[in-house]
Amino acid sequence: MGELTHFDEQGQAHMVDVAGKAATHRKAVARGRIEMLPGTLELIQTGTARKGDVLGVARIAGIQGAKKTSELIPLCHPLALTRVAVEFSSEEGRGDIRPAVTCIATVETVGPTGVEMEALTAVQVALLTIYDMCKAVDRGMTIRDVMLLEKHGGKSGSFVQP
Repeated sequence: MGELTHFDEQGQAHMVDVAGKAATHRKAVARGRIEMLPGTLELIQTGTARKGDVLGVARIAGIQGAKKTSELIPLCHPLALTRVAVEFSSEEGRGDIRPAVTCIATVETVGPTGVEMEALTAVQVALLTIYDMCKAVDRGMTIRDVMLLEKHGGKSGSFVQP
């Protein structure tokens, strides 16, 4: 296991100095899901939610979330992102598994630091937007299983969730 990099020798939190790191192509993919009532999923799928195109708005929100990550997470570097893609799929409920919308965010840059936080933030903001747009009909929605699926680039190389 590596060292925690956001602390100096005195244990003080600081922003990591990336000035000496090579600019390489970086990519991260994150995933999460929001579980809901069957009727809520139907509203989303048919586009009949009172607030409009839920997934269209959530996609834009996820992209904005990725772009604003350094404003939300105190020690993240502001990055020039070259790509942010936010995709959704839905799952009908079965047995003990509730209906859900899954979000996958892919974020890329060419720079000295990775984009894992941007991908994770994109997923969270997109799923929170779905919650916000549908909470009038389903306050019991649950956001679950938000995780980094993979990251590539940089000195530490690649990581793929087992």
